[in-house]
Amino acid sequence: MSEAKRKESATEELRRVLRAHPHVIRDDVELLADLGLRVDAANLVDFGPAALARVNAAHKRESKVRKQLEATARANFAAQAQTHAAVIDMLEARNLSDLARRVDEMAALRFGLVGAVIAIEGPERTPAGWHALVEGQTDLILGPQRLHRMGFHAPARGLFGAKADEVRSMAMVRLAIWEPARQGVLAFGSPDAEGFTKDMGAELVAFLARVLERTAERWPVL
Repeated sequence: MSEAKRKESATEELRRVLRAHPHVIRDDVELLADLGLRVDAANLVDFGPAALARVNAAHKRESKVRKQLEATARANFAAQAQTHAAVIDMLEARNLSDLARRVDEMAALRFGLVGAVIAIEGPERTPAGWHALVEGQTDLILGPQRLHRMGFHAPARGLFGAKADEVRSMAMVRLAIWEPARQGVLAFGSPDAEGFTKDMGAELVAFLARVLERTAERWPVL
């Protein structure tokens, strides 16, 4: 007989004996204490210390989960508040160059990032302060037909110019500005490798990109 089967057989035999002679446990105070059990006044086995320990552990788990949910909610609220403030910053831009400056500054000051870049494909003129891309480069950065890309992507590091070495992760969203539409990218760079990850949602970043598109269309490229 294998070791596993011997243990199973011994366990079944122990159960049979205890069912036939429950007083073996019920009348042994020391054994009950070792097992974390006790017999109450109604002659029922009460899971005293053991039960309390389990309840306490469950309470701690629930408290930890609640605190995590509260922290996440606070972080989301703070991010939304900063995003709304960033929208106001962009809407107050005086021209395309000022828009690029404001986007970069709000990324650093409001979100603690390395910076942000507006990149646009040619061959037409590129506004001052914007990063020039060759035709088709948006697809090379984001991937064909992709609307956004989160996480570290080495080929996109060059968008950040002199700050490239500080960037450890990116959040990038596709842009389409003016008529006929010129493709481009709004890119945010984080100094933290976990700042932007592939499993993160891009809703807030995409929202900023849509605001940027509408704002940029106020002015022609001169």
